[in-house]
Amino acid sequence: MRFTIVGSGAVGGYYGARLARAGHEVTFIARGAHLDALRGRGLTVRSPLGDFTVATQAVQDPADAPPADVAIFAVKAYSNRNALPLLVRATGSSGIALTLQNGVDSVDEVSAVVDRARVLGGSTYIATAVVEPGVIEQTGIHQRIIFGEVFGDTSRVSERVQVIHEAFASAGIESDPVPDARAPIWEKYCYLAPFAAFTGSTRLPIGPLWADPVVRRMIGEAVDEVVAVARAEGVEVAHGMAERVGTYIEAIPGTTRSSLLIDLQQGKPIEVEALLGALVRRAERRKVRVPIMSTIYAVLKPHAAGT
Repeated sequence: MRFTIVGSGAVGGYYGARLARAGHEVTFIARGAHLDALRGRGLTVRSPLGDFTVATQAVQDPADAPPADVAIFAVKAYSNRNALPLLVRATGSSGIALTLQNGVDSVDEVSAVVDRARVLGGSTYIATAVVEPGVIEQTGIHQRIIFGEVFGDTSRVSERVQVIHEAFASAGIESDPVPDARAPIWEKYCYLAPFAAFTGSTRLPIGPLWADPVVRRMIGEAVDEVVAVARAEGVEVAHGMAERVGTYIEAIPGTTRSSLLIDLQQGKPIEVEALLGALVRRAERRKVRVPIMSTIYAVLKPHAAGT
């Protein structure tokens, strides 16, 4: 298949590299030193699953590449103003847009510029970072994509989702095709939004937070707030989400930081609107109380643009 990666950083670059290694035609959209490195040296992945380097076709503008069968949208949400026009050019008149962005607003934002009949949604579970231009480092072995339809018929796994799943599987990507991607997107959000909120607002990794009984209880209550908004939105997330999130947190290293905290500590813009603001705004529309998440949103919002 022909893929275009819109957002060839830690997440998009990793999956694009695996697809290219498997023989798929992949175009990476990048800029600056990262673009220069991709053009000159290719893309290197360092991973416990094995290191490798792939030659890459990299451009700054999708108009300079063939139209994609599938464009994977993996930029940070705060870059959407500039990135969405790139996605439009990458998909052309018939390509599929698959968004893997954090948060719950992305499918709506993408469908505002790409025909919603060509939009798929998904979530990914992976820990990667661009450690230098042209080099992506994976920590751990998780690299999972859960994706499917979000508009139209969500009663079964669609044919196009199955085809993309087979392409992912051929590249060694753990891929879970689902009939309706909305629940998995919200279920990840139930974990990620409170995780980002508490680590970001305290400037601490998860270990010392989870070790404190008071903070641990409040994280669980924050998860419940996200669940309440999901259900008010008509999305039936799994029962016992707070317990599931707690089990997950207990299994990860105590040094784990959210990407929001990492960006905050580096003085970069943060995804506070995608991860917290979106929840607060939806809660207000649905008249659902989210006191913990709205308070932390107010704490982090002034840092949205970085320093």
